Amino acid sequence: MKTLDTLIPDIYTVLDGLNSDKGIDIPEDLMEEFLVNMREALEGWSTPYLQSKNLRMSNIGRPLRRVWYDFKTKDGGTLDEKTLHPSTFIKFLYGHMLEQVAILFIKLAGHEVTDTQKEVEVDGVKGHIDCKIDGEVVDIKTASNFSFKKFSEGTLENNDTFGYMAQLAGYEQAEGTEDGGFFAMNKESGEICLLRPGNLTKPNIKTKIKEIETVLSNSYPPEICYAAVAEGKRGNMKLHPICTYCPYKRRCWADSNNGEGLRAFKYSNGIKYFTRVVSLPKVQEIPL
Repeated sequence: MKTLDTLIPDIYTVLDGLNSDKGIDIPEDLMEEFLVNMREALEGWSTPYLQSKNLRMSNIGRPLRRVWYDFKTKDGGTLDEKTLHPSTFIKFLYGHMLEQVAILFIKLAGHEVTDTQKEVEVDGVKGHIDCKIDGEVVDIKTASNFSFKKFSEGTLENNDTFGYMAQLAGYEQAEGTEDGGFFAMNKESGEICLLRPGNLTKPNIKTKIKEIETVLSNSYPPEICYAAVAEGKRGNMKLHPICTYCPYKRRCWADSNNGEGLRAFKYSNGIKYFTRVVSLPKVQEIPL
């Protein structure tokens, strides 16, 4: 029986068959299964998603203030940004489809895949695991070149923007396993890697759940997730990069800029949100 230790080289060995006359032999049953899974992925993607008001494994690792706002707003009505740009839905589709491609590769390499989308629960918090590979819980992630480095270089624990470590810890707690990890695929280069973080780097999920429940019992939000950072050397301050993508940023920083709230400026590499403007940037300001 194969193990996770050889997963990546095993997959590359199979794919290397395309460099020769050998090619890749895809069994008929695996081909049919892949096509069915792709159809289900497309159907799932095209169905509107309604955010649950119950704590889930998928959001348990988010910053506490973000979780508080997620649960204290009603039907998304108080979100600063109520809708997603259509291009975001295209990215979501990539993720759904590439997950099925990854599972195909894993099976072609002779590794066992079980428990796909199995529902699990820890202290009343539920979630769905992507799968188990060779008996270990594995979360499949598709990433940009920049984000992929967190997995390939093993630095995810130092910059876990979306709380992936807590999510994995919850799944493993529910399944009674501890040696799983993340199968990551670089959407730009096609590279793949397997990150198996040690137990000491994973949060105690039961303690994490209790902490969140305490925060949610309060009528006021916890402290700001990330402090503002300097922009240049003239005294200007801007949002931490992670806060830039948060739908609650305007609410969190409503008192910035002497009570005016955030100010946004369009740079060549994207929009920057300023919490303090001392020296006016020489780029276009965007109304919020």
